[in-house]
Amino acid sequence: MHLVDATLFFSPTSGGVKRYLLAKRAWFAQHTNWQHTLLVPGDVTRIEPGGISTIVGGIVPGTFNYRLPLKPWAWSRALNELAPDITEVGDVFHPAWCARIAAHHRKTPVVAFYHSNFPQLAGRRLGRTIERLLATYVRETYAGFDLVLAPSRYMCDYLASIGIRHTALQPLGVDVETFTPARRVRDLRHALGIRPDSRLLAFAGRFAGEKNLPVLLNAFERLGDRYHLLLLGGAQTGRVASNVTKVAYRRDSRELAEWLASCDALVHAGTRETFGLVVLEAMACGRPVVGTRAGAIPELVDESVGTIAAPHDSVSLPRSIEDLYDRDLKALGPAARTRVLQRYTWSQVLQQQLQTYASISRSVRALSPAVESIGLIESR
Repeated sequence: MHLVDATLFFSPTSGGVKRYLLAKRAWFAQHTNWQHTLLVPGDVTRIEPGGISTIVGGIVPGTFNYRLPLKPWAWSRALNELAPDITEVGDVFHPAWCARIAAHHRKTPVVAFYHSNFPQLAGRRLGRTIERLLATYVRETYAGFDLVLAPSRYMCDYLASIGIRHTALQPLGVDVETFTPARRVRDLRHALGIRPDSRLLAFAGRFAGEKNLPVLLNAFERLGDRYHLLLLGGAQTGRVASNVTKVAYRRDSRELAEWLASCDALVHAGTRETFGLVVLEAMACGRPVVGTRAGAIPELVDESVGTIAAPHDSVSLPRSIEDLYDRDLKALGPAARTRVLQRYTWSQVLQQQLQTYASISRSVRALSPAVESIGLIESR
């Protein structure tokens, strides 16, 4: 079986989608006999079946090095050359239409994974009319797909609200051997030049509008010097308070795990998270989480593994952080990791995804006998 994952959301500094695809690629190589190809933008066009294939694209300024196709027809050509048995597409742009056409021509399944809520993100800047138009575009795009995967119930509900009901819940996972409490660096406060008794929390992610960094930074101004925030993600925030330290994007997952495991907790003020992969990564490191009661975060975080603040509230968020320290952090951390081990390892979620692939493949009427004969899943 040959699976192709195609998406524009793949760059040297991209986040959760890239981590999902690389983890999936490694797991497939270790546990199945499938051939897995990534088809993503790059600085050259290079087609490598079973590898990371790239289509030349130009960098879009202000988008964390994402690229748009310079030769759109090259995606169709690449998909025809790769000839996948199943195609999964991680965006609603040009690759989605090329994959849809190629799959229908070959009579093979085509699956979408709705990682990012494009209409809402654009609507936040451009207004409700644009949001409604883009929602219509997404609905029309996905009308030609056999199935749309969504990483949370929050996203399944959103898709249903715009008329997309052929969906399936497909959570993401965590590499629990990389993200582990054993990564803790005990002298981190000394390395940062802060007091040894500082209450140290981390934020990790792109410094984008939907992350609500102004609310987060305001919360730490209110909390004062007893608390310290470690911002892992970039330098686009401008000046920050003295109890905030900015650290550049961490490309290496092991290094990110060290930072997360070495703080007391993760804090996340975002209200439009479609899943919240970094939340699970922090929990896998044995760290409790302060989140907001919005988006997909409440599906991951409750009072047994952290605290929940009201969204867009610079008063509620610092209060929730203080409440966290009034509780038993030594109990919350292990409870957070246990939840990940029970529900969100890559092995668990990718086995579920393989079963979904098998089901959708059987439902495609013109599926070739060769596909059915191997039963889709042949674990090593």
